[in-house]
Amino acid sequence: MTTTDPVRAGRREWTALGVLVLPTLIVAMDLVVLILATPALSAALRPSSTQLLWITDVYGFLIAGSLVTMGTLGDRIGRRKLLLTGAAAFGAASLLAAFAPTAELLILARALLGIAGATLMPSTLSLLRSLFADPAQRTFAIGLWVTTFSAGTVIGPLVAGILLQHFWWGSVFLLNLPVMAALLVVGPRLLPEVRNPAPGRFDVPGAALSVLALLAVVYGVKRIAEDGADPVALLVPAAGVAIGAVFVRRQRRIADPLLDLGLFGSAAFSTSVVVNVLLGVTLAGTFLFVAQYLQLVIGLSPLAAGLWLIPSTAGIIAGSLLTPVLVRRVPAPRLVSGGLAVAAAGLVVIARVGAEPDLALLIAGTVVLGIGAAPASTLSVDLIIGSAPPERAGAASAISETGNELGNALGIALLGSIGVVVYRGAMAERIPAGLAPHDAAAAADTLAGAHSAASALPPAAGAGLVDAATRAFASGMQLAAWVAAALAVVLALAAPVLLRRPLTRPAAPPTTRGR
Repeated sequence: MTTTDPVRAGRREWTALGVLVLPTLIVAMDLVVLILATPALSAALRPSSTQLLWITDVYGFLIAGSLVTMGTLGDRIGRRKLLLTGAAAFGAASLLAAFAPTAELLILARALLGIAGATLMPSTLSLLRSLFADPAQRTFAIGLWVTTFSAGTVIGPLVAGILLQHFWWGSVFLLNLPVMAALLVVGPRLLPEVRNPAPGRFDVPGAALSVLALLAVVYGVKRIAEDGADPVALLVPAAGVAIGAVFVRRQRRIADPLLDLGLFGSAAFSTSVVVNVLLGVTLAGTFLFVAQYLQLVIGLSPLAAGLWLIPSTAGIIAGSLLTPVLVRRVPAPRLVSGGLAVAAAGLVVIARVGAEPDLALLIAGTVVLGIGAAPASTLSVDLIIGSAPPERAGAASAISETGNELGNALGIALLGSIGVVVYRGAMAERIPAGLAPHDAAAAADTLAGAHSAASALPPAAGAGLVDAATRAFASGMQLAAWVAAALAVVLALAAPVLLRRPLTRPAAPPTTRGR
């Protein structure tokens, strides 16, 4: 080994990785645990429809909006310190959520969970860089991190379903407590404290602008997906873009910017961020349709539908574990391109699923999609983290996670809107006479609404309505999958060129204290 060879991680570092993936799993699970708890929660707290939307969405909104601020804050005060502080706050907010007596308090608790979750995500990812200096080991560690996050979104509904069979709705939040307690106990012993040795002044106005910009954009695209492009839905994201422009201008002019825009001067860094966003679009948008197809077309229960999503998670795990092996033989840009091409193939398979229930073809498509998405996701995150100077790893991690969260919101909005437009167009002339206006509007709007409205019709007419709605939904899902596949193919062709020259820049070593 020469003096330039990176130090390889040992048992202590791999044990620390096990500690770091636990909060990642919990944060991902908390994005989805309320899916099954909503009926029981609604019966207990009786929230209004607006309150119920905020209970569901405010967590993801505040994670997305706070990531950049928290990632940069970790670079300044220390990433371990921010991680442990966030873990304590996450545990306290979980208790508040579990025992919230009113909808208003539950919204507050979910908001606090979102802010605390934003401290955990960039901290765990940036600490991986400090723990794993060897590129091959770091790629494997990030692959496990990506897999854990993906697994959390599948495990969440399953665990929630089991808890809700035996306990009250708030029990889904108590699962957070032992994990956060374990992190607080073992974290100080295993995790290094790393910070920027010369952070400069913290840009408070910039932090406020970044939060407002991201909240507005994410809220706007989600509103468009749910309610259509009404004036408010269009104005809010436009305002977010304008605030973002002010934020970017400020970052270019001040001495100590919150966000190092110089990172985007690298085509490799910028392309990796775009890949991250696109993967969020593809996965979130596609699985929005898959979850509905499993329940409303095939007729599975929510728990059974969750179980059938496990093979796609297995595909993600397989792809993530293969990535460190493949990257030794195939250059990273080509592997990212190949992963996107495989993901596109999975989307083409999904696009062939029609109105006749075809569970085998659907699951095959999601597995292929997961296998392809995993190396593209792992290596794009690795390139983002690896191309940033060590003292800015927290900010780079936050950019990576913000891109993914923004991609999730855009995927639900863009691909979801494609499905809605196709569905509504196909159903415009297929609503049977005799339905009450409320039922007719519901049937013309969503497949779930058509199922509900069918119960008010004679059996033959109801079956005809469900059949027409199923075909309309399948057509929307097919077009959305084709669009996602086309996006993946375009980026697969561009990735080898744009990722050819990664960013290299001198950097001072980070300040590291005892582990």
